[in-house]
Amino acid sequence: MFHAVVGAQYGDEGKGKMVDYLAEKADLVVRYQGGGNAGHTIVNQYGKFALHLVPSGIFHNHTISVLGAGVVLHPQQLVDELTTLEAAGIDTRRLVISERAHMVLPYHIWQDKWEEEQRSKKVGTTLQGIGPAYQDKVGRFGLQVGELRDLHRLRTRLETAFQAKINRIPGLASYGTFDEIWTSLLAARDKLLPYIADTTPLLYEAHQAEKDVLFEGQLGIMRDLDWGVYPFVTSSNPIAGGIGAGAGVPPTAIRRITGITKAYTTAVGEGPFPTQLNDSYGTYLQDKGHEYGATTGRPRACGWLDIPTLRYGAWINGYTELALMKLDVLSGLDQIQVAVRYEKDGTQYEWPLPAYDMELVQPVYETLPGWQEDISDCRTFADLPANAQAFVRQVEAWVGVPVRYVSVGPDRAQTILRGDMETQA
Repeated sequence: MFHAVVGAQYGDEGKGKMVDYLAEKADLVVRYQGGGNAGHTIVNQYGKFALHLVPSGIFHNHTISVLGAGVVLHPQQLVDELTTLEAAGIDTRRLVISERAHMVLPYHIWQDKWEEEQRSKKVGTTLQGIGPAYQDKVGRFGLQVGELRDLHRLRTRLETAFQAKINRIPGLASYGTFDEIWTSLLAARDKLLPYIADTTPLLYEAHQAEKDVLFEGQLGIMRDLDWGVYPFVTSSNPIAGGIGAGAGVPPTAIRRITGITKAYTTAVGEGPFPTQLNDSYGTYLQDKGHEYGATTGRPRACGWLDIPTLRYGAWINGYTELALMKLDVLSGLDQIQVAVRYEKDGTQYEWPLPAYDMELVQPVYETLPGWQEDISDCRTFADLPANAQAFVRQVEAWVGVPVRYVSVGPDRAQTILRGDMETQA
């Protein structure tokens, strides 16, 4: 079965943990968009890892991990990540990189920094060069990973692209030289060449053989280039609709879509965030949830769960189920507020609005009873306190999608799988 795992909020929802959990039964795990600005934190028997490029299935000996054509990757960053994994005893030979994936080069990072400095209102980019790499891809100045095979042609293409970049943004000439870029690319090339392949036959054959394939994206629907809080978004489409373009599979092949959401809401970067808490509750969630970005280390803004965002994603992504992460973080609260709609100028809204209107909305809250018990050792839904069970069921009712998984801690084992009859209760 082709199974998509997508972010239902602003990113950082726990997709890495869920993909690592689900990959135990997967034959392939495919990243279909984004780049090194992803930060999937995984805790397993090998230790704790923050993956930025390598798909989360890399920890399973039977699973092939694929970087699809929709990914943009920094060659040296990928080499460094592979080296870290290998040092921990993990076999990375099951990684396959699409020859059509685009490269993030040093001048993309220079441009990212330069452009952020020019903006009157910051977008909150991670300064990883992701946006500029996608700009060059669309502008047809990009370089694909497969071009690493032919050194003579690669140098000519890179010289042309570099000169075009400097001509468009002369200020970048002070950041570095072509020779520095070429040297760094050569250093990564030998390590990456064995991984590069045409991934289309691989996925076609997996579909024909009815293998289990997981698709994982970076960030979430509210950072989607088209459907998020533009311009405070990423430069690609993390929604389920982006899988066809980014992985090279027909949309009809995707049969299962799991939306990943925390039991509250977090966001890194700029832009509207209606349920953000700038009080003791926000600090409580941040500290107890260890809410700091895996890529940047920046503290995540925290707020109550935002149901309009989940409803919105249920339609655009077509969730067949939800995974509710970090329910344990809510333990210890007497009451829990949940935003069930927004209000602006006397009108109420069930779904998010464009960013210029989202900045003006006020959340409409309902209050649910909390619980005091530590639930980190719960392993079945019945083990949870009654109020925690009621919280999960109420989220299902508001969103209209069953909660299939409940996470009560960072470890793979701290994941509750609900039975079919129970999820319909």
